[in-house]
Amino acid sequence: MRGVRHDALRGLLEAQGPLLGLIILMFSLFILQETRGVEWWMPFATVPSAVVESWQHLRSGQFEAADLKTFSTLVSYAFLHGGAEHIIYNMLAMWIFAALIAELIGHRWMFAIFFVTAVAGGIFHVALNPEELNPMLGASGAVMGFEGFYLGMAVRWQLPTPHIWPMSRPVPPAQLAALGVLGMYLDFTSIMSKSGSNVAYGAHLGGFVVGLMMAALLPLRPRGATLRRF
Repeated sequence: MRGVRHDALRGLLEAQGPLLGLIILMFSLFILQETRGVEWWMPFATVPSAVVESWQHLRSGQFEAADLKTFSTLVSYAFLHGGAEHIIYNMLAMWIFAALIAELIGHRWMFAIFFVTAVAGGIFHVALNPEELNPMLGASGAVMGFEGFYLGMAVRWQLPTPHIWPMSRPVPPAQLAALGVLGMYLDFTSIMSKSGSNVAYGAHLGGFVVGLMMAALLPLRPRGATLRRF
């Protein structure tokens, strides 16, 4: 029995080692956030009004090194989290959908989707809240990007039924795609209601839409998938 568990763990590490490394990095940074305090992580969070100001500098030809640092927060914000519940929820959702994408098209594309949709989510949030002074942080935009990408693949391809550890049974692709649709619907209705919540729903929407577009436009054939015929 011990040998079986060892083989299963080794297989998991071989299959999803890069993704597990990303998740461990996220938790490590969160520990630093908690121990170092707000002064340590604040420079890496995205402040919409600061990004808009740097964009205006770029357009007017007054772009400086400080503006480049401000733009870099459109990536770094995705590695930070606002609390234990925030990071646990995000990492659980990222494990499910990023692991699926890594199995279907590889870890290189998984990382590409993470960075592209994180940036897209940050830009979308800034566009919706150009005068916002509060910092934005969290991997939710990239997580929704994974969900959007998986939905795009599920619409375009007949995907194999995944086995997502630690779930005990295969999960039909349609159910997983439906989770992404439901999450996007809730985010969209929250934006329309102007509820005043501190959740960056715009980042969720931007990440999801760009992930969906990437799945539709990139010439990728998922492993074990067949093209749907309508």
